[in-house]
Amino acid sequence: MIMRRTIKFLLNDRMQMLEGFDPTLTLLDWLRNERRLTGTKEGCAEGDCGACSVLVGRLRHGELRYEAINACIRFVATLDGCHVVTVEHLKKRSGGLHPVQQAMVELHGSQCGFCTPGIVMSLTALWLGHDTAPSRERIEEALAGNLCRCTGYGPIVAALGRAYEIEASSADRLAVERADVARKLGLIADRQVVEISDGERTLFAPATSDQLADLAASHPDATIVAGATDVGLWITKMLMRPAKVIALARVSELDRIEDKGDRIVIGALASIRDAREALGALDPQIDEMLRRFGSEQVRNAGTIGGNVANGSPIGDAPPLLIALDASVTLRQGTERRTVPLEKFFIAYKKQDRQPGDFVEEISVPKLKPGALVHISKISKRFDEDISSVCGAFRLERDAGGKVIEAVLAFGGMAATPKRAAAAEAALLGKVFDRASAEAAAQGLASDFTPLDDWRASARYRAAVAANLIRRFQAETAAGAVHRVAGILQSDAHA
Repeated sequence: MIMRRTIKFLLNDRMQMLEGFDPTLTLLDWLRNERRLTGTKEGCAEGDCGACSVLVGRLRHGELRYEAINACIRFVATLDGCHVVTVEHLKKRSGGLHPVQQAMVELHGSQCGFCTPGIVMSLTALWLGHDTAPSRERIEEALAGNLCRCTGYGPIVAALGRAYEIEASSADRLAVERADVARKLGLIADRQVVEISDGERTLFAPATSDQLADLAASHPDATIVAGATDVGLWITKMLMRPAKVIALARVSELDRIEDKGDRIVIGALASIRDAREALGALDPQIDEMLRRFGSEQVRNAGTIGGNVANGSPIGDAPPLLIALDASVTLRQGTERRTVPLEKFFIAYKKQDRQPGDFVEEISVPKLKPGALVHISKISKRFDEDISSVCGAFRLERDAGGKVIEAVLAFGGMAATPKRAAAAEAALLGKVFDRASAEAAAQGLASDFTPLDDWRASARYRAAVAANLIRRFQAETAAGAVHRVAGILQSDAHA
């Protein structure tokens, strides 16, 4: 296995070659301390406030795509082959402000200015992806991961629309230079394994899935990192320093989503953003739940595979995927095995994964015609919050309307994401009406013994879970209303 002990990437308009540094060094610390690019700010240091937002451009299937990410939890060592853009680079070559910056000035979108650079970067990511001004709803969605403490979001949201009036996006140097940047990134791409070490800790970044399999087998004790949206907090909040890390960022084979006709196959490195496009098309409630999966920056970096492999009892993806009857494919060396996702989670933070195993892909069957689906995320705030309870339900019925298959999956109710067996049994063979829904709601008492913690009390969780089943029935009953993107609409069911 050929090793390369340097990482190569573009920082604004300069090529960087780094070696021999702490492999868990965050991009934020490197930018501020080593490159003195202090426009990128540190606020929460956990990917919540967005003050550290930068753009990362990467070649994906031959095209250069820029996304806003949180620099505070992204490892520098995972940026090989990327283009990192900070707020200092947005200005025109003539020295004038970028249209987004100019619009922020004109509409008074900044007061203290601490959060402004991150907000500008999030708006610029939208600017690069749209030829015309996106909707207000889309702008607000993109800004949900940027906390403004003093200005108020009205003028900030309006600023992007104003930017399109000031100048066309073709005046943006990132747009003008996109082809040249893509060429430069293509020149530094290779299929060598990157190894970064400071003498105490080591990070390996394979370029192929075979290299990943060899490294995982040789270093079964290594921490496997995809987007680092969770592992990054180990560094910034728990002050942990894993001795070995295997980073997936360069393994393009895992960054894929395939429509197989009757199912969708999601590679372990596919982002939440991309998975949302595929899974959200199955049902509007799935799209809505994935829209509330962290912030835009987190969805750009985080992966479905990582959320599953992490095994958190409050992860949002597992209940949804269990309800959809998903399965996970694990690879060890050249061997693969497929496990139903509901059986993958064994105990708290323990999955059916042997040393050397890694998640390769997740297979999600498409919904059958007439399936009833309900997805709910309950949290203290609407955007960018951890679930207190997450419920994902699917019912299949026969021609007479009786339930022949029931899957009621919950997160936040036990040590693992888990199906409610007693509640499901109460529905089988019954018409899904108020009486059967109430029987299922009462059955939850024998399915779960929730815990009290800072997020929610056991009593609250039990009450909410039961009410979600009742709401499922109310929203899917004939003549009822149902939710689409958080809005109640007339029911289309017969």
